Amino acid sequence: MAPAADVAAIVVEPIQGEGGYVVPPDDFLPGLAAICKKHGILLIADEIQSGLGRTGKMFAMQHWGVQPDIICVAKALASGLPLGACIASEKLMDWPAGTHSTTFGGNPVACAAALVTLDLVQDGLIENAARQGAFLMRELRKIQRRHPTIGDVRGKGLMIGIEFVTDKKTKERASKLAKQVMQEAFQRGLMLLTCGPNSIRFVPPLVVDRRVCQKALEIFEAAVTAAEKKRKQL
Repeated sequence: MAPAADVAAIVVEPIQGEGGYVVPPDDFLPGLAAICKKHGILLIADEIQSGLGRTGKMFAMQHWGVQPDIICVAKALASGLPLGACIASEKLMDWPAGTHSTTFGGNPVACAAALVTLDLVQDGLIENAARQGAFLMRELRKIQRRHPTIGDVRGKGLMIGIEFVTDKKTKERASKLAKQVMQEAFQRGLMLLTCGPNSIRFVPPLVVDRRVCQKALEIFEAAVTAAEKKRKQL
């Protein structure tokens, strides 16, 4: 463990992405921010998956009232066109022009797409992510109660993870089952991806409506039922 004086910055995902869509306890990020402030350590938020309205707020850090020193965004920023950005205060971004450059940075087409994306996100898509996400979370937790293999449903907005277990008490991971559910869902017309060792992510586009959400839930539960049945037959 390095002493605080040797730490320049701490980089953290507000909600873990590839690690399994893990949402931290409510006191974790404020506590981390307090430690960083106390020791003069920069707090850098990796919001590449969680930012730009995905969680029902512009940035996931806002759910905990934390303002990081630097925010990293990409992917959704230009609706799929290649573009990334580091956002920071004027106090930090005081480099003279030309100090830093990138080979493909500042592409005019990608920048134009980003400007339109930001307008769309702020013109109702953030609110839609919060509204549809709350519906999905509520319905997925009902499905969880009906199925012994769903150990947890967690997330914010339209960034939702469903964890599969062999036993709800022991929380033993059911990695193969999660992959089987993903395949069963795909065969029925719903494309999902796994994340972490034993979770499936629900990350529909921010324009998703209630009808599509309901259809996705129907297919998902059918996929879980089919995967559980095949597991019993093994």
